[in-house]
Amino acid sequence: MENKRTCLYDKHVELKALIQPFGGFDMPIQYSSIIDEHNAVRNACGVFDVSHMGEVTVTGPDAERYVNHIFTNDVSKLEKGKIQYGMMLYEDGGTVDDLLVYKMGDNDFFIVINAANIDKDVEWMKGNAEGFDINLENRSEYYGQLAIQGPDSEKVTEEVLGIACAELLFYTTKTIVSDGENIVISRTGYTGEDGFEIYGSHEYIRKQWDKLMASDRCKPCGLGCRDTLRFEVGLPLYGDELSKDISPIMAGLGIFCKLDKEEFIGKEAIARQKETGVSHKIVGIELEGHAVPRHGYAVLHDGIEIGEVTTGYQSISTHKSICMALIDATYAKLDTQVEVQIRKKTFPGKVVKKKFYDKHYKK
Repeated sequence: MENKRTCLYDKHVELKALIQPFGGFDMPIQYSSIIDEHNAVRNACGVFDVSHMGEVTVTGPDAERYVNHIFTNDVSKLEKGKIQYGMMLYEDGGTVDDLLVYKMGDNDFFIVINAANIDKDVEWMKGNAEGFDINLENRSEYYGQLAIQGPDSEKVTEEVLGIACAELLFYTTKTIVSDGENIVISRTGYTGEDGFEIYGSHEYIRKQWDKLMASDRCKPCGLGCRDTLRFEVGLPLYGDELSKDISPIMAGLGIFCKLDKEEFIGKEAIARQKETGVSHKIVGIELEGHAVPRHGYAVLHDGIEIGEVTTGYQSISTHKSICMALIDATYAKLDTQVEVQIRKKTFPGKVVKKKFYDKHYKK
């Protein structure tokens, strides 16, 4: 089966981006270099094509009750224009997906899901909609999405695109008319920096991309540095730090599972895991020296394998060799000495906090 392409695919080809498959799409991995693009986001402004992400709308009399049923966080506490992060779970506590829920109005929700999971998520959401009076619509084919990220992102969004965004607080959203079209803009940022997400038609997104690229105020950025950026601030990637086999409790994300609300799918399993503990946990590991740990490499304790690396890099912002890993919970305590096997050699390290670099969101 051929990979899909976003509405900006030809623009990436024109810019001579390195294109590789990701989540069922042919996506730009880098334009200049991952280091250059990473630093642009940390220090100024970078722009990502994230049109591969999925968008689902849920409306109707039971929309709030339904979203609370499938989502670990509690949307009954959300005000209009606010956003929540959380997960959809299987009954056993495994993760269907992690996602953002935007409250656009009373019983009106805009849900953003991961690209590789669109078909699976929508099928799962529909399969759990019985008995709810809702209209659930997969809008992923309609929407394109730009992520404008970095300390200069507010100025770039306002001055280059003419979109007023300064009043948006962290994890808030609004719908506005821009270039004659209703668009959604939010302020979340999957990079650890201040940032905005713009959702609109393919034609609209193409126009805004062209304006940004003509401005010299920002760099085009690929998914390569999106991964290094999110990883440094300890944000999970579905398929690495969350999966059907990795629950939010194992990933250290229990704060997003609201056990005080009446019910959600997977609640009993999560409550049990919180009470009795889990066999494995996602931890941060810092290695001595400059060897680079990669996804799938074995983690050992006194020569015995205790888990494996989920994401690893030579950190661009901290210059340290670091990784996240899923390991036996017995060894998850901070400062526990471990080793990572890289090819035929092992390299010593220790368990550290997963947040390797401080976030710089606008509060």
